[in-house]
Amino acid sequence: MDLLGRIQDPHDLRRLKAEQLPQLAQQLRQFILDTVSRTGGHLSSNLGTVELTVALHYVFDTPHDRLVWDVGHQTYAHKILTGRRERMGSLRQYGGISGFPRREESPYDTFGTAHSSTSISAALGMALAAQAKGERRKVVAVIGDGAMTGGMAFEAMNNAGVHPEADLLVVLNDNDMSISAPVGALNRYLARLLSGRFYASARDAAKQVLKAAPPPLFELARRIEEHAKGLVAPGTLFEEFGFDYVGPIDGHDLHALIPTLENLRERTGPRLLHVVTKKGYGYKLAEADPITYHGPGRFNPAEGIKPPAVAPKPTYAQVFGQWLCDMARQDERLTAITPAMCEGSGLVEFAKLFPRRYHDVGIAEQHAVTFAAGLACEGMKPVVAIYSTFLQRAYDQVIHDVAIQNLPVLFAIDRAGVVGADGATHTGAFDIAALRCLPNFTLMAPADEMECRQMLSTGFSLDGPAAVRYPRGAGIGVRVDRSSLEALPVGVASLRRESRAATGRRIAILSFGPVLYAALQAAQTLDATVVNMRFIKPLDLDMLRRMALSHDALVTVEEGTVLGGAGSACMEALQSLGMQIPVLNLGLPDAWLEHGDPAQITAQLGLDAAGLLDSIRTRFPGLVGDHPDAPRRAANA
Repeated sequence: MDLLGRIQDPHDLRRLKAEQLPQLAQQLRQFILDTVSRTGGHLSSNLGTVELTVALHYVFDTPHDRLVWDVGHQTYAHKILTGRRERMGSLRQYGGISGFPRREESPYDTFGTAHSSTSISAALGMALAAQAKGERRKVVAVIGDGAMTGGMAFEAMNNAGVHPEADLLVVLNDNDMSISAPVGALNRYLARLLSGRFYASARDAAKQVLKAAPPPLFELARRIEEHAKGLVAPGTLFEEFGFDYVGPIDGHDLHALIPTLENLRERTGPRLLHVVTKKGYGYKLAEADPITYHGPGRFNPAEGIKPPAVAPKPTYAQVFGQWLCDMARQDERLTAITPAMCEGSGLVEFAKLFPRRYHDVGIAEQHAVTFAAGLACEGMKPVVAIYSTFLQRAYDQVIHDVAIQNLPVLFAIDRAGVVGADGATHTGAFDIAALRCLPNFTLMAPADEMECRQMLSTGFSLDGPAAVRYPRGAGIGVRVDRSSLEALPVGVASLRRESRAATGRRIAILSFGPVLYAALQAAQTLDATVVNMRFIKPLDLDMLRRMALSHDALVTVEEGTVLGGAGSACMEALQSLGMQIPVLNLGLPDAWLEHGDPAQITAQLGLDAAGLLDSIRTRFPGLVGDHPDAPRRAANA
């Protein structure tokens, strides 16, 4: 029977009999596998939360009851059950549905998420808002064990613990533990017992009786209860925060999940249900290798992910990982830090070769930066490998703990600029504007792979804070010389092409980062000068002055926000030099970027060769002739 085809929203789900739900879960899991194999996306985490998603929507009256997902890597089953099954073929594609919860996409997406550790804070706010408005609703936050390492999650729990009136349930999805002997029949029974009304009533009654007893007796009884529960459940920590703890239970066992959730639904106050799931559950290849299947591209489910027939060009993350190992061999002070992004940031080889100098601090970006500052204070040379979008979470620490103290911390900023399918939440738009205004900071943008290696060496050689920002994926294919750890001269740009035009028709393009190669293409048609600026801070003022004196207009190009970006830095510098010249700033707009193919998004933004040509011709029609051999933008781009 096609149960999934009958589900248009959770109201249809709640009409099913409980014994039909395992079959529905099986169909749902197969649908997710089929969909992701065609579109790409997050697979392992979504396969692991199928039963949990079914149980939550079956027990709670969503969307009246609020369901808040942490990060959102695990919400595909949620999207399918909430009316978006037919649109899953457009997942993470331009104009299609997002890979993360989005409030504008569905009333069931109660809170937009894509960064971790936010769910408990948001859910607590919703619960207290409902109470303030006199609305009877349940609020559930689903958070993974990885996201629970984030300090914000503990800040929220600490706050929730002083609000016993908050109708808040936190579901801790623990997919790092194996489902072993303690999570069996006995533990299922204990979870039902601890979540049931009898236990809660008896516990509350005992509290009332003991309140009249001398304080030492009450404290003794409280500790006896905690330690007795600790024999069968690791919940003491959560109890100390003021949460009633239940679990752990098997997150793939609907016969355990549903009655436990039903019991917890009838209770109030902060509660925490600990469920144990397995990433990739139901698809053996993903179970065996959940990291490879975390965010795959398109693949054949019957065969699994196969290595490409032709070796791909190395990614910038791989270039960084190779440089890190090579530099670590030369300098024993080098220490690498990542906030839970070992694979994504290219640190796997380093972690194996230099385990004592490798630190994965969990999803704790603030701690990562201040931890690096502490290492630097004692003479170490820390390198923080972090995505541009995640660095935003530690901006205070970058300023106060690193920049003000002028500490030699190198930030390797991955995923700078357009990222594609993950959309606005992961776009690396703001790091230039955020960092270039900080005293003591050196900020670099490599145009290609070898320059990335050189800039990493440059930043590492400095006695103050530095950052190298580079994009997601592979570069243009420039060969990387692994024997070289040579640094670049700080603040010196590189002239890559010089215009042959007569005075009165000369344009100079000042490029920051890999967009240089699109600029060179456009310049070939325009006969424009092209400068690879390399350094956003300090700017090469001599080169800037030279270009302003010898050209009729300047164009700055970057893959960062135009507001406060590298182009703005050039205009500020020109003003301070007392120079007046027309300037066109091109980069990311003052708008949130949609998800989609990176090349398509880049073309939409006008940052490919054809787009640069269009923008320059429109802004400077008197300086640019109409060249028929120019690469034109597609009409439907």
